[in-house]
Order: sequence, then C-alpha cells, then structure tokens
Amino acid sequence: MFAYIVKRLLLMLPTLLGVLLVTFVVTQFVPGGPVEQYLAEARRVEGRGDTSAYRGGQGVDPKRIEQIKKLYGFDKPPTERFVQMLGQYARFDLGRSFFQNKPVSQLIVEKLPVSISLGLWTFIISYLIAVPLGVAKAVRAGSRFDVVSTVIVLVGYAIPSFVLGLVLLVVFGGQLNWFPLRGLTSVNWDELSWPARIVDYLWHIALPVTAMVLGSFAVTTMLTKNSFLEEIRKQYVLTARAKGLSEGRVLWKHVFRNALIPILTGFPAAFIGAFFTGALLIETLFSLDGLGLLSYESIIRRDYPVVLGSLYVFTLIGLVTKLISDLSYVWADPRVKFD
Repeated sequence: MFAYIVKRLLLMLPTLLGVLLVTFVVTQFVPGGPVEQYLAEARRVEGRGDTSAYRGGQGVDPKRIEQIKKLYGFDKPPTERFVQMLGQYARFDLGRSFFQNKPVSQLIVEKLPVSISLGLWTFIISYLIAVPLGVAKAVRAGSRFDVVSTVIVLVGYAIPSFVLGLVLLVVFGGQLNWFPLRGLTSVNWDELSWPARIVDYLWHIALPVTAMVLGSFAVTTMLTKNSFLEEIRKQYVLTARAKGLSEGRVLWKHVFRNALIPILTGFPAAFIGAFFTGALLIETLFSLDGLGLLSYESIIRRDYPVVLGSLYVFTLIGLVTKLISDLSYVWADPRVKFD
C-alpha cells in the first residue's frame, strides 16, 4: 500500500505539469491579452480609437508599451516565465492578480465561502434524496414507482442546471417575486438578528441550490439502486431470509452495509467536486461572487495569474481527492488489494 501511494504521488507531478503547460501555451496564443486590454483602455480614455477591436499599440508611446509589458512580466521569453511560475507554485506562491492587485490566494480564500455554501448544500441534499430513493427503487424494482421515479430522475438529469436555474429565476424570482434575484444575502444582512440572518441566507440560497440539486443526484440514485439489486440477489441474502430474519433486518443490517461500499468510496470526490464544479453558470446567473464567477471573469479579462493559479489549486485538489477515493475502497473493503 505504501509503495502504491508513493507511486500515485509521483505520478501527480507530470499530470500537474502537463495541465499547467497546456494551459500556459494556450494563453500565449489567445488574442486580447492583458497588455492589449491595457492599451485599448488607454486609447479609450484618450479618445484615440475604437475599443471594439485591438489595434496594437497605435497612439501609445513605445516606451510606455515596454513598461506595461515589464509590469505584467511579458518582457521575458515564455519559457522563462513558465519556469518562474513553476518555481512560485512549488512555494505555493500563486502570484498577484493583474487587475485586482491582490494575491491570487487571497482572492480564492475570499470567494471560497460562496462556493462552499453552494457545494455543501448541494452535496448534503443530493445524498439525502439519492440514497433513500435508490433503496426504495431497488426494493420495488420493476414496479410503477420504479419506472416513474426513473423517468423523473433522468429528465432532471437531462436538463442543464443553468437552464433550470433560469426558469426558476424568471418564474419564482421575477414573475412571482417569491425569492431574490441575486446575491447570497440581503444588503442589510449585518443589521439583522441571527435568526433573521439564517432565514435571509436560506431565502437567497434556495433557488441556486435547487437548480444544482435536481441534476446532481441522478447518478447516485441509480448507483444506489444497482448496488442494492446486486446484493439482494446474492446467496447470503437468501440464507438470511431462510433463517427467518425479517425483511427489514435483512435489508438494513446485511444488504445496506455491503451495498453502500461503492457509494461511500465516491464520497470524497463528490464532496470536493461539489465545491469546484458545476457552479460557474449558476454563480453567474444568480450573481453569486464565488470561485466560478472569479474564474469566468479572469478568463474574460485575461487575468492569467488568477486563471493559472486557480487551475493549479483545483487540479491539485482533484488529484489528491482521486487518490483518497481509490484508497477508500481498501478502507471500506479490506479484501481489495492494489497490486
């Protein structure tokens, strides 16, 4: 096991390096970089050109252009900048934002509470719905309840979360005016009492969490159903029933423990993934200032330190989570061996 863990940790290095290298190379060829945006803004302020298209450094002093390139580090060759970036990341120094003049790590920490709110509620509610529903479908496999619930679950899975969020926003936030249209809390949140703050927070988070939950528990539901069906058909279940044990005891004491192994091993990835994936469009739609919106705005503005820094953090967390998920198979079932 120790050798397997060491091997996996060593394999993370080329994977992480490859992700950063591909992203860095792509950013070098994307038009409208930070230097071009700065020059376009300068031309707009000076009234010397149309900002709808970049036209190089027209109307800007060449010395000023060189100063801007040096400010953003573009006066060095790409290879030197990439090596310098890797050295910073090795020290967990993610650099500073070009446009917000803050360390990237500080920006990530500032935006993290919003993403944690969305991810944590989505994760908890999804599993609270998916596991009992999957068990009920397995026990009633082939019944009308099983067929109808399968159709509903798959339809919810097929509808993109941002489309559902848009419908919820228009209907319940716009026409009926039952829920707020944007933000995680009200403007006067600091002036409210603690019970009122909790209600206000839940009031704001209801629509985005609903949009994310309805499309996220289908896989867990079907996995739970299939796991239970596989265990119910095994010999030890027939033996337990032959001994006269009640159906409830057979199901919850014997079947439940074994059937949950595939589900429990997916907990780490699902838990971490809920924070960092799938919330980009939801955060943009509901104007929630989280990691998804930060990444989107950084890409639009070509804020490369934020783009690469956040990608580095997300990739590193994803690789570690994948390793924990694989190791959880052994912790859940000691019969599994990594050879």
